[in-house]
Amino acid sequence: MYRIMIADDEGIVLDSYTYMLNEEFGNNVMIETAKTGRSVIELAERFRPDIALMDIRMPGINGIDAIREISKRNPGIIFIVISAYDKFGYAQEAMSLGVIDYLNKPVERHQFISTIYKAMGQVDSEREKRAKELEILEKMETVTPIIESGLIYNLLFQDFYMDDIQNFKKLLEIDTDYGYMIALVFGEKQENGELTNAVGTSVRIQNHLRDLREIVKSYVRGVIGDVMANKIAIFIPYNKSEYDYNERIEIIDNTRNMVRRLNQQLDTTFRAGVGSIKPLDKQMISYNEALDSLATSEGSVVHSDDVATHVEYEDDYPVDRENAIFEAIKRGETDAAVSSANQFFDWMIERYGEYESDVKLKTLEFVMRAESVAYIKGGQVYHFRSRGDYLQFINRTESYDKLRKWFVDKVYEASHNVKCRKENHSNVVIDKAQEYIMANYKNDISLDDVSRNVDISPYYFSKIFKESTGQTFIDYLTGLRIEKAKELLENTDLSMKEICSEVGYSNPNYFSRIFKKNTGVSPTEYKG
Repeated sequence: MYRIMIADDEGIVLDSYTYMLNEEFGNNVMIETAKTGRSVIELAERFRPDIALMDIRMPGINGIDAIREISKRNPGIIFIVISAYDKFGYAQEAMSLGVIDYLNKPVERHQFISTIYKAMGQVDSEREKRAKELEILEKMETVTPIIESGLIYNLLFQDFYMDDIQNFKKLLEIDTDYGYMIALVFGEKQENGELTNAVGTSVRIQNHLRDLREIVKSYVRGVIGDVMANKIAIFIPYNKSEYDYNERIEIIDNTRNMVRRLNQQLDTTFRAGVGSIKPLDKQMISYNEALDSLATSEGSVVHSDDVATHVEYEDDYPVDRENAIFEAIKRGETDAAVSSANQFFDWMIERYGEYESDVKLKTLEFVMRAESVAYIKGGQVYHFRSRGDYLQFINRTESYDKLRKWFVDKVYEASHNVKCRKENHSNVVIDKAQEYIMANYKNDISLDDVSRNVDISPYYFSKIFKESTGQTFIDYLTGLRIEKAKELLENTDLSMKEICSEVGYSNPNYFSRIFKKNTGVSPTEYKG
């Protein structure tokens, strides 16, 4: 159905155009008419036509001015001017307003109908474009929460590679490396600082997640995670590594307004803790601060900076260097761990060199912490008496050079064990995967089949497989099948259909295309 509006001050012209349109298009068109500039502007507001046929000379507001006014409120209307005035200036001005055609009266029927078909084609094109946009928007409405939940999971549980985080940032249009976490908790009501019926409320909130997301998004440009018990983690990207007092107050006020609206619209008691700004890989710290802040106060919104939930360090303490040591150990990056350990030791000697016992205690603390990281990451086997000589060594060591060497060696050992554990695990997984692929390449196997066989998630398997082989799973499987096909083409008299089946393809035409894509020649040409 096309809505067509006709504007002309001559009734016979309106009748003529209406007759031709009904004769050609029948029930596919809905037609409304107007005789003055003012009435056509008012009609456009009410009727909202797809196509408008406009005369230039009408009583009151002329056609050009009417087009200009209508376009302000209805930019999607397609205009056709039909006028007895063929002056170049009129035509030029009409075209500058987006008019698709300028016809001179009297207009012949075939030209009139041809122009209407042209306009209808443009309407169809715009409708199709809009439909695709809505389809994409609808898909994004479905996919975005999944992507956001993935980012929250990675940030909180640190189960990621930095490439993963960069991909999430690109997908969610995040352009900063800093942010803070809001811990949104909810229950039936608050009693003695605790929210009651957390389980029942969590089940009920699941049915209102869309409403909750819309409310939160109306207050913060945040990334919203899944419901975890009666908690939802919200990551707020921030363009600075810290904020001043006024910015913090603004964040608290905004969060309080958000919580108040959630309480009203979802008939649930919400509270929100706000953590401090951290780099992306430290968002778990910000989230824990947000949760801890709620435990120290009964307010609906509590900021961690107001209740001092995080550790404060002396002014020149190298927190970044300390963190760098243990982050490098977690990743098994031996060179980075050793470099950071040396730099931290330099700071200790320069700042507190005369306090030998304090330096030794800090060294021992870091060594034991480094080994704990290695234990957690699976890089070492724990033995209760493995540290039996640590205190003796620390107490009898009189040289900072020897103490440094011991410290750096232990840091290296911890990071090296993590690295070896990761590499050994990956090697075992890849070897097993390749054996499975070799035994089953003739069958219809998928990435999920292989990852299930080696007992790790498809996502993680995909990453380590490419890192180890330099190829994606599909490229590797395709390459193996092509090589096996070459052997059969060279050494057997099997038909193309039989070879196709032997190497895991059910469609001979598809097999031929894949073969030619990888070798440059068809299977028949290869066999010669």
